[in-house]
Amino acid sequence: MKDLAKHFLSEEDRRKIEAVVTESEKKTSGEIVPMIVSASDHYPMADVIGAVAFALPTAIALTYLIGLWLWIGGQNLWLFLGLFAVLFLIFHTLVKHWLGLKRLFISGREMDEEVEEAAVTRFFREGLHRTRDETGVLVFISVFEHRVWVLADRGINARVKDGQWDQPVGTIIEGIKQNRQADAICEAVKTIGTILAEHFPIKPDNTNELRNLIVEE
Repeated sequence: MKDLAKHFLSEEDRRKIEAVVTESEKKTSGEIVPMIVSASDHYPMADVIGAVAFALPTAIALTYLIGLWLWIGGQNLWLFLGLFAVLFLIFHTLVKHWLGLKRLFISGREMDEEVEEAAVTRFFREGLHRTRDETGVLVFISVFEHRVWVLADRGINARVKDGQWDQPVGTIIEGIKQNRQADAICEAVKTIGTILAEHFPIKPDNTNELRNLIVEE
C-alpha cells in the first residue's frame, strides 16, 4: 500500500503538475497544493474481518470433510480450532496485501471519514493555514480509497462556496478512472486557479509560500 503514491505519477507528470500550479498562481494570491498519499489509514480491522470471513466457513467445511474421512468424533472441535487458526493467518496476510480484496471489507463511509481526517491533518501539518492572506487550498488525493478532498483556508471559505470545489474533485476522480490522473489534476488546478483569481487576484508583492506538489512516498 505504501508504494501507491510513488507509482501514481511519473517524474514527467510531477513536473507537469508543478508547472501548472506555478502558472495558475500567477493570477491569484491563493496557494494551491496538490497532495498525493498512498492511503489515509491502514484499516487493520478490514484485515481481521476479511480473514474471519474467509477462514471461518473454510475451516467448518474442512473440519466436516476431514472428520468424515478420519472419523475422529469428539476431536472435531480441536481440529476446527487448529484449522481456523492456520487459515486465519493465511487469509489475514492475503487480505492485507491484496488491496482490491481488502477494499471490499471497508465501508464507503469509513473511507470518507478517514480521508477527511487525513486531509485536515495534512492541511495543518503542511502549514496551509499559515499563508499571509489565509488563501491556502489543499487538493488531497488518497490513492487507495479513490477519494479526492479539497480543503480551503478560512479566508477562501468566507468568499467561495463549498459547492464550487465539486467540479475539480469530479474532474480528478474521472481522470483517475481513465488512467489520466496527471492531466485531470492539471485541469482541476486550472479550475481552482480561475475560482481563486476571481476572489483573490494577484498582488504586486505576492510570493510562493507553499510547495507546488507534495507526494508522500
